[in-house]
Parts: sequence; structure tokens; C-alpha cells
Amino acid sequence: MNLPKVLITGGAHRLGAALVRAFASSGWQVFLHYSTSKAAAEQLADSLAKDGYVVSCVQANLASDSERKAMMDKVYSQVDHLDCLINNASQFEADSADAFDAAEASTQWAVNLMAPLDLTQMLAKRNAVAGDKASCVIHVLDQKVFNLNPDYFSYTVGKLALERTVALQAQALAPRVRVCGVAPGLMYVSGPQSRENFELAASMNLMQKPIDPQNVANTCLFLAQNEGITGVSLSVDNGQHLVASNRDVMFVAQEQLDKN
Repeated sequence: MNLPKVLITGGAHRLGAALVRAFASSGWQVFLHYSTSKAAAEQLADSLAKDGYVVSCVQANLASDSERKAMMDKVYSQVDHLDCLINNASQFEADSADAFDAAEASTQWAVNLMAPLDLTQMLAKRNAVAGDKASCVIHVLDQKVFNLNPDYFSYTVGKLALERTVALQAQALAPRVRVCGVAPGLMYVSGPQSRENFELAASMNLMQKPIDPQNVANTCLFLAQNEGITGVSLSVDNGQHLVASNRDVMFVAQEQLDKN
């Protein structure tokens, strides 16, 4: 049985877990990357295996050059070709343009920017050696890259750079690799959010309802399977990127809650 194969970073929780389920249930062999969430990753893999799906866990600290390489070596020791790489893992820490720590910012960029670039580079080189069909790389972005506000400064800078690389990598790595982006909006309780804050903030979009992570996962599956798409990013955010704000949506929601 020759299943298409995908590596999903940050696959143990939240959107990553939704991606793992979506690809596995659609007949893909999934490599589920995790950093520290071993128990959650193995539990998800085991539950999918009971349904007959093929999911393997691989561990790496994505901020480490050597661990990224070791992870890719492990994956390619089991398969000859990766059909898709989804760079979903990210680090999300609050800071601002006038108050950020350089070392902490560099750690965020290592995970949110350098890891996706490096993993994509390694996949492209493997493809060049293997001479197989083109693969698809999907960078998970954030609606903020199309709707700027200065909160979560270092995180936003990294996602902005990653969004710009979608077209650059698509140009540079064709025809071996297609590169796409997906920009979700708020889907889960984030950072210091309360449940009350999330319920209000999650509806601050054009559709006035929470974003379904399954829609984001299905969009990634669509991009992975559509050989005619490369160099573009799709917003899957209920139109959140079209609702301009000078603050992060959780802070806007909190201001409204505090007034009531």
C-alpha cells in the first residue's frame, strides 16, 4: 500500500492535532512531530492506529539545527519521499516593539521562521536526489500578516517573514516543490485569555462566529492535493483579516468586557 506521506510539525495539540486527524483519515501516512508533548502525541497516534491509520511520532526541538536534521534523517530512513510538509509548530510569546528581549525573540524566530525554512530546504534537497514527483510545503501563518497590529511583536515579525517566503520559495524550489501558506484566525484560547474573552474575541470576524479548525485542516489537505497551486497564501479566518484593529483581538475583547 503506497500511501502519500506527510510530516506535520507541532502535531500533538490544537490545530496540529486537527491536521493529523484530517490527513490520516484521508489516507495519508502521517509523521507527527512533537517537541515536549510526548504523551499527547503518542496517545493521538495510538488512537488513530486503532482505526487503521498509519501515524508515527518523531521528536525534535525545532530551535536546534542538529535536532531538525536528525528528525528529517529519521523520517527519510522510513520513506523514500515526503509528499507534503506542514510547518505548523510555532512559539507565541507576548512582547512589544519597545520592550522585547533579543534572546527570547531569537528563540521565537528559530521555531517560527528558521525551522520552516530549514525543513523546506532539506525536503527540496531530498527531492532533488530522489528525483520523485513534486511535494507540497504548507506554512501555517496567521491572519495578522494581512491585518497588522503591533501586539506580540516578535511573533508577528517572524510570521510576516514566513509569509514573504511563500512566493520566494515557490519560485526558487520549483518544479520539485510547491509552497503555499494558510493564514488562520483565532481558533483556540490563546495566551492569557479567559474563556469569556475567547468567546467574545472568536466572533470578531465578518461571519460573527468562531473559526472551525476543521476548515483550516481541510484547506491544507486541499492545497496538498491540488498540483496547480503554488506561491499563494489562503486566509481561513471567517474574514477576520478584514476587520481592522490597532490591538490584538484578545485585548479588544477585554476592553469591551471591562466596560460591561
